[in-house]
Amino acid sequence: MSGWLAVWRKELTIFLATPIFYLTGFVFLLLAGYFFYANIAYYALLSFQAGQNPFLATMLTPLQMIYRPFFGNLAVLWLFLVPLLTMRLFAEEKRSGTAELLFTFPLTDWAVILGKFAAALAVCALFLAATLIYSLALLAIIKVDWGAVAAGYLGLVLLTSAFLSLGIFSSTLTENQIIAAVIAFGLLLLFWLIGWYEEIGAASLQGIFHYLSMLGHFETFARGVLDTRDVLFYLMFSFFFLFLTKRQLESRRWRA
Repeated sequence: MSGWLAVWRKELTIFLATPIFYLTGFVFLLLAGYFFYANIAYYALLSFQAGQNPFLATMLTPLQMIYRPFFGNLAVLWLFLVPLLTMRLFAEEKRSGTAELLFTFPLTDWAVILGKFAAALAVCALFLAATLIYSLALLAIIKVDWGAVAAGYLGLVLLTSAFLSLGIFSSTLTENQIIAAVIAFGLLLLFWLIGWYEEIGAASLQGIFHYLSMLGHFETFARGVLDTRDVLFYLMFSFFFLFLTKRQLESRRWRA
């Protein structure tokens, strides 16, 4: 496990030197800001209408009307942007021939994998932290339930780590970055939508598809609720695809 920090610093430096980092960050923060303030505007409109409807007023909370859809929007953004961040992590190493050089260093496979994973997660965490500016601005007019907001952000971090682990695995399957991004997006979309099958599929499989649905597990966090079962799911999902990444690297070494 030693040496992962050196890989992390190397990958983070590369991220900061590539246009994809700034382009992804710009798109993410621009769309996140739009969604956040659109939710505020809708909340303000309904609050005005609630003045004549006491029942509607009891249903309007910042968490329900602003943060829950906001967290859902950020999750969808990661669905599209994470493949762009992970596509080069191993695919570019394989294309340029530096992968063989990398594994000649006194580094374990896990050190390389975790270093790249931690660098990508740090980039995503930086983007998420920047969205806290929106909440700080909101404090001037609305009281924020920081406990529920923290649960939502924890869910986003766990969801992002799961996305990244699958994206990194996809990057080991090919030398072409675009193909790696397409594979990652397709698999992420599958796990995102698989829960929909429980309503139309066989009864014996409904529970399985519901458990595998990344959307189903994230909805609990978006409501401001922390459930250890959902935390465990994302941790297991991340470890599973990081483990597959290690096996893929080992199989390539055997073939060589």
